[in-house]
Amino acid sequence: MHVRTLTGGLTAALLVSLSLVGGPAVAAAPDAAPAPSAARVLTYDASGSAEFRSAVDRGAAIWNESVDAVELRPAAAGQRANIRVLADNGWPRALPTTLGNGTVYIGRQAVDQGYDTIRISAHELGHILGLPDRKPGPCSSLMSGSTAGTACKNPYPNAAEKAEVEGDFGGLLVGRTPQALPDVIVD
Repeated sequence: MHVRTLTGGLTAALLVSLSLVGGPAVAAAPDAAPAPSAARVLTYDASGSAEFRSAVDRGAAIWNESVDAVELRPAAAGQRANIRVLADNGWPRALPTTLGNGTVYIGRQAVDQGYDTIRISAHELGHILGLPDRKPGPCSSLMSGSTAGTACKNPYPNAAEKAEVEGDFGGLLVGRTPQALPDVIVD
């Protein structure tokens, strides 16, 4: 009985608190567009990306041009970044931790085989933004990755890829663990 009273009291307190926080309901004007939400800012540290630094910056800029719900910015000196970008001699890959966080490797192996560095950068950043590989795929799909071939230089996400990122970052999914993605995405 004591527990029941405590639970009832907590429930009542919660309801009162929520009603006070919520404030009065206000109806929007019929033709009023929904207020745009601010872009979620994610920082990236490309200091370890060696010769790929400009390609990483361009890949981030392409995402900024393509979507409104998220913005990629270089991290300030000493700032802990959401995304770390490194160069190595392997194949390009991403290790997302949660949506908008993780590590990208710009692997020289793909570059040596003729793949475009800006497309690689934008593609790997796409993984950190929650997108899976879409293989095989055409050059018009950024997330088709290497299956589009070395002749493909398209670094831009298509409409479906943009919409998926907008949905993830415009909704309540920020900070979630990317369920559809493996721990390591090797392209």
